[in-house]
Amino acid sequence: MLAVEPGACVVDCTLGLAGHATMLAKAAGPDGLIVGMDVDPNNLAIASQRMEEGGCPHRLVRSNFDQLDLVLKDLGIDGVDAILADLGVSSNQISEPRFGLSFQVDAPLDMRLDDRLADSASDLVNRLGETELANLIYEFGQERLSRRIAKTICRERRTSRIVTTGQLVEVIGRALRVNPNSRRSKIHPATRTFQALRIAVNDELGALMRLLEIAPTVLKEGGRVAIISFHSLEDGIVKRSFRASRTDGIYDVLTKKPLVAGQDERRANPRSRSAKLRVAMRTVRPLEEYTQ
Repeated sequence: MLAVEPGACVVDCTLGLAGHATMLAKAAGPDGLIVGMDVDPNNLAIASQRMEEGGCPHRLVRSNFDQLDLVLKDLGIDGVDAILADLGVSSNQISEPRFGLSFQVDAPLDMRLDDRLADSASDLVNRLGETELANLIYEFGQERLSRRIAKTICRERRTSRIVTTGQLVEVIGRALRVNPNSRRSKIHPATRTFQALRIAVNDELGALMRLLEIAPTVLKEGGRVAIISFHSLEDGIVKRSFRASRTDGIYDVLTKKPLVAGQDERRANPRSRSAKLRVAMRTVRPLEEYTQ
């Protein structure tokens, strides 16, 4: 869908462990360039080694993708042929206790993918007012029982700060009157609250909206942008942005409906079940030309 040709300049906005980047580099070839961005220095180090071993021309930068235009300016790149963003977190980050992203193991309640960020999930849980916390859990986690969860969190934190994932899971279990370890439902009772806090801590939806604003300003005519999302909030933002840009004559939307994983891929990689891919192609001159 990205139609990467030899010599192309491609941006992988969510480098991770360079799984996508190494494949894109093969398509771009020795005359191409891969720009990789990630906020996790550990992932950048691993990705750099993988890219070096493959002999791929690349420039890797520690930055959030909402700084894409500034990164390209610093690198002296005027325009790119393709942009890929695979939203969410890497599988290795989910299983890494220091991030505190999983409710499967007890770990510090952090959730910052970029350790330069000021507020951790624990900071939000222990500081926000009950209404603000309930709204956050409802809006970002789509948790219909958000008010009950927020009320219980605020009651429990009066006794002691909630600083670990295990503590938060237990509090959510008490709020919902369920045993969080019972596994009676397909979805763990803490799933939506953890998602909401992670999104809030890392400003994931705000960063996505800023990326979507930047993308057409750095794409060459005929260049493509591909976004892989994993929940309806992200997918909705991408869908609306692409549709609005199509109306304005900026993009041709190449995916009338999002592409999803086939049965074989879902069996081999269960996490792909919720993935949705949308792709658009730049059709007009860079936006800067209209302001000159």
